Amino acid sequence: METLTIDDVELCYEILGKENNKTILLIPGLGSQMIRWEDSFCRLLSGQGFRIIRFDNRDSGASVFTGQKEMTSGRSIEELFSNLKKEDLPYSLTDMAQDVIRLLNHLQIDKAHIIGRSMGGIIAQILGAFHPERLISMTIIMSTSLNPELPPPDPEVMRMMTKPPADPVTEKEAYIREKLNFAQSIAGTIYPLDTVKEISLIEEELNRSRTKNGMIRQLMAMGSYQYNPDILKRITVPSLIIHGTDDLIFHPDCAKDLHAGISDSQLILIDGMGHSIPAELFGLLSRHILSLTK
Repeated sequence: METLTIDDVELCYEILGKENNKTILLIPGLGSQMIRWEDSFCRLLSGQGFRIIRFDNRDSGASVFTGQKEMTSGRSIEELFSNLKKEDLPYSLTDMAQDVIRLLNHLQIDKAHIIGRSMGGIIAQILGAFHPERLISMTIIMSTSLNPELPPPDPEVMRMMTKPPADPVTEKEAYIREKLNFAQSIAGTIYPLDTVKEISLIEEELNRSRTKNGMIRQLMAMGSYQYNPDILKRITVPSLIIHGTDDLIFHPDCAKDLHAGISDSQLILIDGMGHSIPAELFGLLSRHILSLTK
């Protein structure tokens, strides 16, 4: 793994595959780390002749935002947002999209196939709308345009997501239990959660994490994002939208909205898939992605 430092951001990234191959760049979701793009999924793509780049968004995993203000922990998201002012925002989703451009520039990559999941799918939309010359194709997995007219997330799932978590240092078992319960709640109905692998990922994320309260700052970036239907209209690169019918965070209507707004797009709804990518679907997703990239 390598690190790129520009201004107040340190981005940790990893490259898999040969340098002369076409590039697929993977953007993680909210509070998520690059390891959620699992090794076996990346190997499926690199095995088809692609160079894969995965990275940690600023404020997650081994990537940091060094310009951060210290934030009071233990407060709910609702409390933080109730008194939020524009000048209090550490950064925006547009800033996070610019991180991707910086990474591509650093690696001297003119164009790439961009894949974003959840919040990473919103960042991909910003790239597709404002940096189309850097994209060959775009894949959006379990994401949304944040259109306020779309169905809201499941309230219980949102409660679990936004409540102050147990301290992973002093209450590690409780922290892992909370994370595991959340993962089970969003996993969908057909593909059971692999609890052993999930616990292993949670512990690896703890070991890799360099940031405190990073997810809150990412939530601020999402919460301050202003929905604009013209963004979808600006996207002209070939696009693939993949979504689960059992997604409790972003309703399947979110995928239909993206498909309706992006002119050159294909929609794949996967029965029983929730707001995660189970290993049973790695083959199916990679086949659809490879079909788009070819």
